[in-house]
Amino acid sequence: MLPSALAQELESGTEATRRRPRRTARDWLVDFACFLLAVLLGVLSAEALEKETGLSAAFEAADQLIGALACAAVWLRRRWPVGLAVAMVPVSLLSLTASGAALVALFTLAVHRPFRYVAWIGGVTLAVLPLVSWLRPDPDLPYLGAVLISALLTAVVTGWGMLARAKRQLLLSLRDRARRAETEARLRAEQAQRLAREAIAREMHDVLAHRLTLLSVHAGALEFRPDASGEEVARAAGVIRESAHDALQDLREIIGVLRAGDADDGGRPQPTLAALDALVAESRQAGMKVTFVQRVTDPDAVPASVGRTAYRIAQEALTNARKHAPGTEVTVQVTGAPGEGLDVRVRNAPPEGEVPLVPGSGQGLIGLTERAALAGGTLAHGVTADRGFEVRSRLPWG
Repeated sequence: MLPSALAQELESGTEATRRRPRRTARDWLVDFACFLLAVLLGVLSAEALEKETGLSAAFEAADQLIGALACAAVWLRRRWPVGLAVAMVPVSLLSLTASGAALVALFTLAVHRPFRYVAWIGGVTLAVLPLVSWLRPDPDLPYLGAVLISALLTAVVTGWGMLARAKRQLLLSLRDRARRAETEARLRAEQAQRLAREAIAREMHDVLAHRLTLLSVHAGALEFRPDASGEEVARAAGVIRESAHDALQDLREIIGVLRAGDADDGGRPQPTLAALDALVAESRQAGMKVTFVQRVTDPDAVPASVGRTAYRIAQEALTNARKHAPGTEVTVQVTGAPGEGLDVRVRNAPPEGEVPLVPGSGQGLIGLTERAALAGGTLAHGVTADRGFEVRSRLPWG
C-alpha cells in the first residue's frame, strides 16, 4: 500500500533507478481518484459554459474536447509530471473544462519534483489566472472574486502536494538513519571482535612462546648431553612432556575461543602476581639463572588486571632472555605499594658470543607495550650500559 516511487526507493536505497517503478494497488486507487476528480471538475465547468455569453457552439465543443483529452492525460502524470504541468498552462487558457486536470498536474508536480520546479511552474500558473478570468469571465462571480478563489485553490493544491513530498522525504531520511545505525552497530561489533581477537593473539604469543622455549631448552640439553644420567634424562623428558601438555591445553582453549567468536575469561584461571614464584621456578628448572626479588607490601591487594599484566611482562621478558641471551643471569624485580604503583624490572646480562637472530623478534615487546598501555601504565626497554638488556614497566595501583 506504499506509493511505487517510495517503495522502490525503500528497497533500492537510491532515489534514481534505471527502471520505471510499476504502479502498486495504492497508485491505481489514487490515479483513478484523480481522474474522477478531474472529470468532475470538468463537468461542472462544462455546465458553466452554457451560461457564458458570446460563445459559439464550435468553440464550446472544442473546449470540451480539450478538457476530455486533458482528463485522459492525467494517467500519464507519474511518467511525465513536469511535462504535463507545463502543458496544462496553455491548455487552461483555451479550455475551462481542463481546470481539474491542471490542478491534478500541479499536485503531482509538487509531490514528485523538488521545490524549484514547483516555484517556476506554480508561479506561471498564478500569473496566468488573472488572464484566464479576464478572457473567460465567470457569470456568477466578480472578476476579483474569481481570481482570488482560483489562486487560493491553486495554493492549497500545491501546498498539499509539497506536504506529501515532505512526509516521503522524512520517511526516507528515517530509513537512511536506521540503516546508518545498523551499519555503525555492525562496525562496532566487528571492531570489538577484532580487539578481542588481538587480545587472544597476545595471550597466544605470551603463553605459547614461553612453553615452546622451555621445550627448546630441554630438547637442546638432551641433544648436546648424550652422556647425561638416566635421572637427568627422565627429569628433562618430564619437563618436556609437561610443557607440551600445557602448551596444547592453552592452544586448545585459544582455538575454542576463536571458534566461538567471543573472548571470555572462562576456563582455566588467569595468572596473577602470586604466580610469579611458579614462573621463576619453571624457568630455573629449564636451566636459567634467575634471581627473583619481590618487595610488594601487600601482594593479595594487587588488582587482578594489574597482577596479570605484571605476570605477562615478566613471562615475556624471561622468554626473550632465554632466546636472545641463553645462559646469562636474569634478575626479576617487582616492587610497589598501594597508592605508589607497581614496578616490574627484568634485566639480563650481555650474552656470551654471537647469538643468531630469531625470526619475528620485537613483536613481543610491542605487544607488552600495548598491554601496559591498556592497563594504564608504561613500559620501556633497551640496552643497558654493560650491553645487557632491561625491560622496565610501571603499572597503576590505586
